[in-house]
Amino acid sequence: QVQLVESGGGLVQAGGSLRLSCAASGRTISRYVMGWFRQAPGKEREFVAAIGWNGGRTYADSVKGRFTISRDNVKGTVYLQMNSLKPEDTAVYYCSADLTSVTMGAAYWGQGTQVTVSS
Repeated sequence: QVQLVESGGGLVQAGGSLRLSCAASGRTISRYVMGWFRQAPGKEREFVAAIGWNGGRTYADSVKGRFTISRDNVKGTVYLQMNSLKPEDTAVYYCSADLTSVTMGAAYWGQGTQVTVSS
């Protein structure tokens, strides 16, 4: 079992930055694909970014060039640096982990952290 706990959410003005963290426990995450998803009110959960065990990164088109995903396997933590935030980035952000792919249904999820971007 892998337990995931997100932190770092909050209220920020448009154009601002936030860094989300996802702390994993239970197992080492070094062999896991780690990802971030988000869900806005009234919308389905959507993919934001993922990072493989070898460091390969994938981003949704809507966040490319603004968000950066990274991982520290020693600390068991995954980060999402969010710059140039827009009101449409407002959502609950979830961390996920899977041994193969987070976009095909991740095995583990955190409880989420709220990000609100004011205009």
